[in-house]
Amino acid sequence: MKRFIGFIKKEFYHIFRDRRSLFILFGMPIAQIMLFGFAITNEINNVNIAILDHSKDETTKEIIHKIASSKYFTITASILNETEIETAFKKGHVKAVLIFEKDFSKNLGKENNATVQVIADATDPNTANTISNYVSAILQNYQQQINVAVKTSYQIIPKTRMVFNPELKSVFMFVPGVMTIILMLVSAMMTSISITREKELGTMEILLVSPLKPFQVIIGKVVPYIFLSIINAIVIVLLGIFVFNMPVQGSYFLLAAESVLFIITSLSLGILISTISASQQTAMMISLMALMLPTILLSGFIFPVSSMPLPLQIISNIVPAKWFIIILKGIMLKGVGIQFIWKSTLILVGMTLFFIGLSVKKYKIRLE
Repeated sequence: MKRFIGFIKKEFYHIFRDRRSLFILFGMPIAQIMLFGFAITNEINNVNIAILDHSKDETTKEIIHKIASSKYFTITASILNETEIETAFKKGHVKAVLIFEKDFSKNLGKENNATVQVIADATDPNTANTISNYVSAILQNYQQQINVAVKTSYQIIPKTRMVFNPELKSVFMFVPGVMTIILMLVSAMMTSISITREKELGTMEILLVSPLKPFQVIIGKVVPYIFLSIINAIVIVLLGIFVFNMPVQGSYFLLAAESVLFIITSLSLGILISTISASQQTAMMISLMALMLPTILLSGFIFPVSSMPLPLQIISNIVPAKWFIIILKGIMLKGVGIQFIWKSTLILVGMTLFFIGLSVKKYKIRLE
């Protein structure tokens, strides 16, 4: 029995001395419960909306103030006419536009009813539906407040219109998201084991004494996977179009170019993981745990980033998948051009250069 107890103690000592084991045992559960607890929610918070007020009377000002004072919405713009609505949606600045009809207060007093039109960006159908319901609830609450002091009940009628996905098909949200996840995980995982495989097979010494420069080795590792991932992307897009009737409103050439950019970003991230990993198993674990959860939870694929706590919103900015999903939805559903997605494109270019540069630097360190 003493030997058995001693053996158990030895195992505890081994676990406590191994920082990676402690991280897996205690760090990952904490990180996962924090991410899932804060990121997974069907509620909305601080969603950016715009107002088009044709009436500009006291009643509409009260309603707008009531909406702005709620935690659910942030009024970021006042639109002057209908022609600005589409531009606001394509820029991605707002998720909904509220339009108050002309003579709103007069119509409410004479006809006992007035209309508020809610135009929602349905590229994310769940969020669009929730926005519509929350606006209706706020209008109903205001209606109940003003009806207390009058004999004849006033009725404020919300009329909802969904744009870019009027039928609220969830597949329009899932195809861009799934495409992003597949390209990110497959590309990163394939490349993350490339250099570590050389170490385990003992062929790294050949590369170390070869005349190839570090950047040539890195690029040489990436190029074959670029072509394989492009084939993967083409298959996903074709399945989305012909099987799920996914529209592509924008340029096919721009879609292809942005997809190649994201593939290169993912592959460069995989190369970075491979240069800092000692074994294929370590590289695979980092790829799965460090990429899968952030890609699914913090990219805005399923859950709106604006509803997450501020720290998670900040962290989401370093997740490449977030910017690619914005690009995909813009091109496929909104039909936007490069003038609306240049910012996201530049961010991906910057990330790619950073990952490749850091990979080359890490590779140089191993050469010394």
